[in-house]
Parts: sequence; C-alpha cells; structure tokens
Amino acid sequence: MSDIEFAALLCSRLCHDLISPVGAIANGIEILSEEDDDMMRQEVMKLLEQSAGQTSNRLQFFRLAFGAAGGFGEEVPLDEAEKAVKALFSTSLVDVAWNVRVQMMNKDAIKLMLNLILLAGEALLRGGRLEVNVEEHGESRQIGITASGEKVIFQDKIRETLLGNVAPEGLEPKTAPAFLAKNVADKLGTEIQHTVSQEQSFALRFTLASSAKDSLPQVG
Repeated sequence: MSDIEFAALLCSRLCHDLISPVGAIANGIEILSEEDDDMMRQEVMKLLEQSAGQTSNRLQFFRLAFGAAGGFGEEVPLDEAEKAVKALFSTSLVDVAWNVRVQMMNKDAIKLMLNLILLAGEALLRGGRLEVNVEEHGESRQIGITASGEKVIFQDKIRETLLGNVAPEGLEPKTAPAFLAKNVADKLGTEIQHTVSQEQSFALRFTLASSAKDSLPQVG
C-alpha cells in the first residue's frame, strides 16, 4: 500500500470520528437561527457546547495519535498524552486509570500507545475500564493497556492487523489505526502483544528497549 493510499484511509477514519460532533454543531447553529423560544435556545447552546468540546477533545487526541505532534521535540510529555486520553473518553462510559510514573517518552512510542488505547477503548461497547501502565524493567520499559467491561468485543480483523497478519489491500478505515500501530512498532523494533485474561478483559502490550526509551528521570 502506498503512503497516499494509507493517508486516504486514515483521513476517512478521521472524518468518520469527527462528522457526528461537527454535524451537531451545524444543526445547532441552524436551529438557533430559526428558534425564538429562550428555553429551547438554551438547550441548543448546551448541545453546541458539548459538541464543540467533543470535537476539540478528539482533535487533541488525533494530533498525537495520528499526526506529527507539532510543537514537541522527539519526546512528548506524558501528561500531554494523559490529558488527550482522558479528554477523549470524558463523555463516554469508559473510566481511564493512568498508572504512569514517567515524565517523557519517545514521540513514536506515544503514537503507538495512543493508537492501542484508542482500539482498546472502542472494544468496550458498553463502557468499562481502561488501565494504562508504563513500567520500568531494568534497561527496558513496558507499556500495557488493559481493557475490561461488561461487553468486550475486540474484532479479529483489528487484532490480526495489529499482529501484521492482514495484507494492505484488506485494510479499511476502521483498521487504519491498527495498521499505523503495527508500522510504528516495527520502526521502534518492538512487537505488539495481545493477551486475553478472561472473556471480558484483554491487554495490549509492547516493550521499549534501552535504545528506544528516553533516559529522563521518573516522577516521584
């Protein structure tokens, strides 16, 4: 698959995720232009505020997960990633537990982690819990995302794409983040691991060797 073809898939994915809140904003503005009832206008304003917030939160997340993360160097503060993740799920039924004691991380590692978080969160169809863990193990660093909930469906095609078992011609917009994650993992010289601990829980993990992890001190 060419870079242009993949960029088109990723753009389709972005449009899919943004069209709902942006469309709600457009509809709300149209209603405001025609509505004279004060109570109705207040309700519409609440809708506009909520939809604008969702759009902003998703763009903030996608900037780090899909984009070049302009404004940062080769390393990104983990608190920026934390804010982006928690904002993305702030209006959902997904509770995020951020167990990270590291200040900075390689930009590509951040990209890989965020795409795995996105895919894990989407598997929680009725909400649930996402645990993000970054742990030091000697000269390496392990990043893990655990998803658990009442109804967890991690689609086979997404899993197989993450593991590199799907040909490029078989990709779709919904699997584009998994393909991106796999390619970033290859660039970092690591592998994505998928484990299932029980029917309603699974984990995605990868390990950064000393050559890929940053050397800045931990917090606390």
